[in-house]
Amino acid sequence: MLSKKSIKAFIPTTRPDEAKRFYGDILGLTLLSEDKFALEFDANGTPLRITIVEKLTPQPFTVFGWDLEDIAGMIKLLNKKGVQFERYGFFEQDVLGIWIAPGGTKVAWFKDPDGNLLSLSE
Repeated sequence: MLSKKSIKAFIPTTRPDEAKRFYGDILGLTLLSEDKFALEFDANGTPLRITIVEKLTPQPFTVFGWDLEDIAGMIKLLNKKGVQFERYGFFEQDVLGIWIAPGGTKVAWFKDPDGNLLSLSE
């Protein structure tokens, strides 16, 4: 029923000004619209709605992520823009923060200004 319909992703924020700068200026997404309820960005054809909320408790799991062909290159670019990647003590990560999953996928995590956990995968 919905398998051939377009999707829209949602991420909450209590800091819309910081979120606008982070998703637009740092991550390079194009701002499509902005009002008192949300910021909406284009995430390569998928609308990403950064919904403005009064309270937020960031979840300990990934809420949004990107598939890449060069995760190391992207991490280096984001590091230059001040993005820090998460380190976890319960599995091995390389110097860039990349973990290699059992199936061979390379994954790294970072947070937005609200503490929402985002990921990169290759």
